[in-house]
Amino acid sequence: MKYLVALDQGTTSSRAIVFDAQARTVASAQQEFRQYFPQPGWVEHDPQEIWRSQLGVLREAVRLAGIAPSDIAALGITNQRETTLLWDRRTGEPVAPAIVWQDRRTAPHCEALKAAGHEALFRERTGLVLDPYFSGTKLAWLLEHVPGARTRAERGELAFGTVDSWLAWKLSGGRLHLTDASNASRTLLFDLHRGCWDQELLAILGIPAALLPQVRPSSGIMGEIDSAILGVPLPLGGIAGDQQAALFGQACHQAGMAKNTYGTGCFMLMQTGDTACVSRHGLLTTAAAQLPDQRRYALEGSVFIGGAVVQWLRDGLKIIDQAADIEALASTVPDSDGVVLVPAFAGLGSPHWDPYARGGVFGLHRGTTAAHLARAALDAIAFQSAEVLEAMQADAQQPLTELRVDGGAAANDLLMQIQADLLGVPVLRPKILETTALGAAYLAGLAAGVWQDTAQIGAQWQVERVFEPRLPVAERQARLNLWRRAVGRVGGWARNESSAQ
Repeated sequence: MKYLVALDQGTTSSRAIVFDAQARTVASAQQEFRQYFPQPGWVEHDPQEIWRSQLGVLREAVRLAGIAPSDIAALGITNQRETTLLWDRRTGEPVAPAIVWQDRRTAPHCEALKAAGHEALFRERTGLVLDPYFSGTKLAWLLEHVPGARTRAERGELAFGTVDSWLAWKLSGGRLHLTDASNASRTLLFDLHRGCWDQELLAILGIPAALLPQVRPSSGIMGEIDSAILGVPLPLGGIAGDQQAALFGQACHQAGMAKNTYGTGCFMLMQTGDTACVSRHGLLTTAAAQLPDQRRYALEGSVFIGGAVVQWLRDGLKIIDQAADIEALASTVPDSDGVVLVPAFAGLGSPHWDPYARGGVFGLHRGTTAAHLARAALDAIAFQSAEVLEAMQADAQQPLTELRVDGGAAANDLLMQIQADLLGVPVLRPKILETTALGAAYLAGLAAGVWQDTAQIGAQWQVERVFEPRLPVAERQARLNLWRRAVGRVGGWARNESSAQ
């Protein structure tokens, strides 16, 4: 039997999962790593810590699976997207901390680009909005602020990559500098329609083309990982950004199918087939996972703070000991008793795109308890996703009949029921929640011949539970209206604060 190994490099942890040819989990390992917040609005990672944690869980998962490395057909990588790394090509050493996708430091640069009249061009070419979320302005910031970086970049001494590129480089001993279309499409540098780096956009941002990795399809044998990693050289067969990997792992291969992933953030993607659907309601047009000679696109709504609000209740307010405790605590009350929590800790993503928004809690009174705050936190995750779905249906001009869900917080029954109630459509939870890693395994397995086509993959998808909406339409609308009132209060908060000083 041949096995697939998925490397799932996330925002707060690295994991590795071994799957068999029936897409069953054989073994897994996970390790959290440190988050750095050097200034308000800044979020950084240590690239070497990312690498050490990912290497460690890879070796541990293979050990736990009890298989020989030679039994592995291929490895696949899926990763936190937009996080930006810059390293020395000769030594492989990072020249600065990684700037994480949540980081807001380039908001002024994005505003300057808009003021210069560039927004329509970026939107047309990349499908993205000018927001600090994406890699392009992060890379431009590094070139400006790391001593000597621009000169070294122009001499071809440095390499840029998102996390997938960094891992491929390290796994191959520096022989592979590549990415896939799904990650490239999140950089503000990639022409979504022509499938290549865009020289005009590079010039606007002042980024030398010599920095960039080669763009490959998401599935295909891209090279080998070094024999020093597991004792034998093994094929690297798949790469996809985490949300596109989850869309693939959820078997959303037909236009109109959608999934929502509940991780650090929440990310809803709808497959749009070979059509790059232009959003008029605050969503993104992005590349879906690409098979060879086949372009696929998706509409995406990006919510920056999803499960991270639960981590804040645990680590910041300390009202729960473990993230999983929130369901029991929130279930002790029938609702939030009028409390609305807007977790705009890193600004607001889709459909608002406000980097200056900040978090707020409204409707507090003397009877408010920790349980009401916990319930409001779950509501907030679901409210944000409901706004995205509303925009998605308007853009696609077709009603969604179901939503497939995955990610760690999808295991929370109360959250999934709240989500179904606020969406007004059934929420389908699959038997395998780790669909991000599964998608990477499927992409690698297709390249290695373990699976023949997407139809075979689709036949393996199985539902574990369906959550049917129970909330009357009038009550659903009333709750959404209250949420919108609260969101209106936090808009532009950081900008207003700085102008008042």
